[in-house]
Parts: sequence; structure tokens; C-alpha cells
Amino acid sequence: MKALSIRQPWAWLIVNGYKDIENRSWALKGGLPRRVYVHASQTWAILSKDTIVSVAERLYIRVDIAEDWLVNQLRPQCRGALIGEVDIVARVTESDSQWFEGPYGYVLANPVSYETPIPYKGSLGFFEVTLRQRLRAAFGAGTGISGRRSDETLLDRLVACWAGSL
Repeated sequence: MKALSIRQPWAWLIVNGYKDIENRSWALKGGLPRRVYVHASQTWAILSKDTIVSVAERLYIRVDIAEDWLVNQLRPQCRGALIGEVDIVARVTESDSQWFEGPYGYVLANPVSYETPIPYKGSLGFFEVTLRQRLRAAFGAGTGISGRRSDETLLDRLVACWAGSL
């Protein structure tokens, strides 16, 4: 399944159902991936005062609350991880969505936020996340997948077991 790396706080807003469109300066060639992982990039979006005011208006909250939430509460949140999934249902160049800024927008639906983010190194644009990579990311964070041959055998068994049940 493909993933799309998105800067925080936008990634959090997407997987929690607040942001219904993802803006890009480029159009994906070919067909759209239907379901994608949302990857919170390592880089935090630059939030000007105007951006904070805009987010506050879109979420119907006071500016001081939005600023505290974006700067003090959300900023320390997970970056460099798969944090959820969402369906991409269309690519548009115009939209009534309050989040649309263009020139291209990917319309989003059915977001899911993971209770526990999966640390994962992202990439620009859409990138492929394989089952093996997800297992390595999930189990490599302190649970024994260290790159040793015995760990690789365990990883091979997990992949074979899970792939057989899909």
C-alpha cells in the first residue's frame, strides 16, 4: 500500500477527520491510490500567525486556543511515523472545501487514526510501504528485529504467516 508524507499539524488533522482535502502543487500521473497510509513527516509545517488564525476559523475555535494547541500540545506529537490511513477519492483543481488552496487537491474520506504510531522513514510524494517494511518498523523499535540472521528468519515467518491470512 502507498503512503503520503504530510507535515504536522496537517497529518493529524487528516487522520482525525478535520481536514478533508490535501493540497499539492503537483498532479499524480496515472490513477490515484485508493487507500493510503498517512505518514507524519519529520518536518513541522511553518505556521504563521495568519495560518493559525485560518486553522482556528476552520475548526471554529478561538485563536489563542488554536495557537496553544498547535504550538504547545500538538507540536511535540509524533513525527516520522505512519499515524493512520485515509481514502483518496478524487483529484480536483477546484473545491468548496474550506481546506482547498490548490492548485491540486486530493479529496479525502474515511480517515483512521492509529492509537500507536509506527515509526517509519518517509519519502517525498507517494511511496510504497511493504508488509516487510511495516513489520521491521513496528518490531524494530526495541522488540528484537535487529538485523541479525535469526531476526530475519523471524521476520520471514511473520511475513509468510500474515500474507497467508490476507
